[in-house]
Amino acid sequence: MGDRIDHRTAGQHPDLTSPVTVAQPLRVAVLTLLTIDGVLCALAASFFLPMRIGAIPFPISAVIAGLVNVALVWAALHWTQSPRTAALPLWSWLATVGILTLIGPGDDIVFGGVGVMAYAVFLLLALGAGLPALLLWRTVNS
Repeated sequence: MGDRIDHRTAGQHPDLTSPVTVAQPLRVAVLTLLTIDGVLCALAASFFLPMRIGAIPFPISAVIAGLVNVALVWAALHWTQSPRTAALPLWSWLATVGILTLIGPGDDIVFGGVGVMAYAVFLLLALGAGLPALLLWRTVNS
């Protein structure tokens, strides 16, 4: 090993980052807050899904939900070593969207509409859960 740069030996660095020792209660508190953020993201994305630009329905909240969920899962990955535990914000997001498909506030229909908006919930699920699932998959397989 070595002999590659000006015939000098290369120094081995097994880990360039120092392990962060964080108290267990703080870790649980942060992961709980990230899980609650997943619920809040699902509520906001669901209620802003029928947004329109002029007369055209434009479900931008699905894209924003995907990006926020990626950020939540990424933050959770920094607070735990387990990808299963880091997926808590994603699971809470999926559970909230699932509950909103069955029952809405005041027995209203949250995901409904005609035309493009009839399929907006599928776009919300694909982007909102697909992007963070891709991040978790890449973390596990790297």
